[in-house]
Amino acid sequence: MKTTPEFEMPTEFKTVLDGMPELKTTFSGLTPGRQRGYLLYFSSAKQSKTRMERIERYIPKILDNKGLDD
Repeated sequence: MKTTPEFEMPTEFKTVLDGMPELKTTFSGLTPGRQRGYLLYFSSAKQSKTRMERIERYIPKILDNKGLDD
C-alpha cells in the first residue's frame, strides 16, 4: 500500500488493516485524497487510545467507500 511520505500510517491503523483484509482492500481503493484525510486525522491524535477510538469510529465509513467528511 502506498502512502505519501508526509502522512505516515499510524501503527494502530496498520495493525487494524492487517487484521481486516476487507478493510485493507477498501482503504487501498479509496482516492489518494481520501486516504490522506484519514491518515492525517488518525495520526494527529497524540495518544494511542485516541487514535484507536478514531479508527474504530471510522471503519464503517471506510467500508462504505466514503471519505472523512462524506
